[in-house]
Amino acid sequence: MNRPTLALRVSQQLTLTPQLQQSIRLLQLSTLELAQEIDQMLADNPFLEQEEDAGEAAAGTLERATAPDEAAADAAEEGSAAEAAEFAEIAGTAEQLAWEGEGEGSGEAEGEWSPAAPAGAGSGDEGFDPIALASAHRSLADHLAEQALALRLSSEDRLVLDFLIGSLDEDGYLEDSLEELAQALLGPHPQDAERAGELRHRLQLGLALLQSLEPAGVGARDLAECLGLQLRALAQAGGHDPALLQLAQAICEQPLELLARRDVRRLSLLCHAAEDDTRAAMALIARLEPHPGRRFADVRGQVVLPDVIVRRTGRATQPSFEVQLNPEVLPRLRVHELYASALRGQRGAAGHPQLQQHLQEARWFIRNVQQRFDTILRVAEAIVQRQRSFFVHGELAMRPLVLRDIAEELGLHESTISRVTNGKYMATPQGTFELKYFFGSGLGTETGGNASSTAVRALIRQLVAAEDPARPLSDSKIADLLKEQGIECARRTVAKYREALKIPPANLRKAL
Repeated sequence: MNRPTLALRVSQQLTLTPQLQQSIRLLQLSTLELAQEIDQMLADNPFLEQEEDAGEAAAGTLERATAPDEAAADAAEEGSAAEAAEFAEIAGTAEQLAWEGEGEGSGEAEGEWSPAAPAGAGSGDEGFDPIALASAHRSLADHLAEQALALRLSSEDRLVLDFLIGSLDEDGYLEDSLEELAQALLGPHPQDAERAGELRHRLQLGLALLQSLEPAGVGARDLAECLGLQLRALAQAGGHDPALLQLAQAICEQPLELLARRDVRRLSLLCHAAEDDTRAAMALIARLEPHPGRRFADVRGQVVLPDVIVRRTGRATQPSFEVQLNPEVLPRLRVHELYASALRGQRGAAGHPQLQQHLQEARWFIRNVQQRFDTILRVAEAIVQRQRSFFVHGELAMRPLVLRDIAEELGLHESTISRVTNGKYMATPQGTFELKYFFGSGLGTETGGNASSTAVRALIRQLVAAEDPARPLSDSKIADLLKEQGIECARRTVAKYREALKIPPANLRKAL
């Protein structure tokens, strides 16, 4: 029979405090997601405020640095009745946050982070607001609606046309059939058959009106119809050989996979045309726009605000690079001094645990946001130092770099580097890139060194750009050319890099 015994066992366990959990979560957020998180925190926590004027922030910081806490408490006690009422309202409506445990308030001054813009930041960019520029961009629906105003239509026909415009996708295609659109308006079981027939007729007329608007090809149900509408617009505009346009129209009526494969012989047989004429018609089709709504695409979601800005300094022969945070994305946060002073001045402050918790959370949040940007800046500086050749000579000079290299240099974990480089962008003299763009594995060379996969992809792009259009390079030929330059790269690796660059295979790059 076993007797119960006592034993000591030593073990290590990592406990993630709420503050550490918040720090990790903020680190992996993108700029847009961080802005949303800050807005939510400002709405939930009355002790957190966003400072609009950096000058006022500096003055407030200086005033708090020179005034002792006792003076602030006295000022709070002698405050106006309106301020006391405002604080009392907050004390009565504060909601308790779901933190697991409550941190003790530190004896230091109230937290504030209001970073000043670095010297020279924003020079040459004054008055430029990419968000406002994106918002001013006209949509496809607005462009079509303006043209519809010039048409003399009855109220019913105008409603039908507006309905069809609203049913277009972002590329300008009408994905639903007219029958489906009619059912959406009438319901699955229309009571009046005559009214249903009239609606379908109006939809057909409205579609014809829609397809007559600019850009040509809008309102098409598929790619073949889109190309046909554009060819019809070219015929109406004149300036092209009618026989060539007619042949191009006949080609679009054939299976599109033949056009995609550039099967000139098969298309010539189906259209009863000479191969030279078929090539000319296919060249005309290649100049058409398969996505009529492309130039009206909403660019608001495509605006990228870099987190870090790299500027080239020094002489041309010995360039150096300065790394700084983008002042446009730096939030100016501070603890609300009025509320914090009022809480300190309340003799019964211990009776407001929810407010104490709000105050502590505001301090934590400010510190964690500051730590997030400090970490991004440290990682960006290490990347610029490691990839200096890229900033001088371009992507062909990119060096192999993995997360472990930066993690060891900065004394951080690889997962932290991964969070920092994901969704964060760097504006450089070479362009704007995501931080993870600068990381890539290495390929062996004949000299025993390594070549960055990013540099190899750039070299593949250059080889394809310089190839003979009549005799495009195959993946095997590209692998041989890379080997001639001392880079060991298998054909399958070339194919993988080519696909990542969105370069079609050789048979689709062959000129007509």
